[in-house]
Amino acid sequence: MDIGLLSVSMNVYSTKRIAEEAKKLGHYIELIDHTKCSVKLGSGKPQIYLRDENITNEFHAIIPRIGAKVTRHGAAIVKQFEMNGVFSTARSLGITRARNKVRTLQIMARKGIPIPETLFSINPDNIEAQIKILGGTPVIIKLQEGTQGLGVILAETEKSAKSIIDTFYKMDTSILIQRYIEEANGEDIRIIVVGNKVVASMKRSSALGDFRANVHRGGETVAVKPSAKEQYIALNATKFLGLGVAGVDLLRSNKGPLLIEVNASPGLKGIEAATGVNVAKEIIKYVEQNGRRRRK
Repeated sequence: MDIGLLSVSMNVYSTKRIAEEAKKLGHYIELIDHTKCSVKLGSGKPQIYLRDENITNEFHAIIPRIGAKVTRHGAAIVKQFEMNGVFSTARSLGITRARNKVRTLQIMARKGIPIPETLFSINPDNIEAQIKILGGTPVIIKLQEGTQGLGVILAETEKSAKSIIDTFYKMDTSILIQRYIEEANGEDIRIIVVGNKVVASMKRSSALGDFRANVHRGGETVAVKPSAKEQYIALNATKFLGLGVAGVDLLRSNKGPLLIEVNASPGLKGIEAATGVNVAKEIIKYVEQNGRRRRK
């Protein structure tokens, strides 16, 4: 099978691992820097170009690894591959939905997936009321499109919360505000879903002095077996967003697991190290099961 791996560099750990496993399983895999891709529309069939090379009909399947800064362009390239009948491990719509935290949570709330109490607004005139709606401080303030723990702030007092929120509103920056789940104790659960199964999961604990349980922020990881309800949430959240591969993040609260985020391009380094599971191989096996059939 010929596979296109949409990523900016083969030096990225997850990209490199996926390429390694594809080659081990006998497939041809090629790096496609989606930031260097163009789509030609108009007369005849739409064409996809990588620089000046026409790659429209070169691949049976693609594996998108789209960075946050180029989400729209990357998703548009994925969409064109989809429209040309190429199987993708993540639908373009799923990529854009997952990248926006508010959109993700809106879909989850509509589908009955439990999430933390969340508020989003752009009104700087009633910030105090917004905080009160969530039950008061402390609150978590998040950029709607932040990644890897960046743009996530804990405001412990009403004064600090009002100051931070007001600053973001005046900068015309899209944010959301969430009730702080104190009993989570700076820990969350990352579950990797591939196709219709959970393939790996780990517990992430925040670094000393930080509340964000994120590997990129210095957090610690350990393999964990998710509960039946946590698996149910992860599998359905992935399906509802239209993703074939996803990293689903949950908090354990007194009311049960709560979904906080879904990542359409989950990093593999932390999860493979913590669990010993060959997640990259699972992704290639998923492509094998779907790529040829969709191409026909």
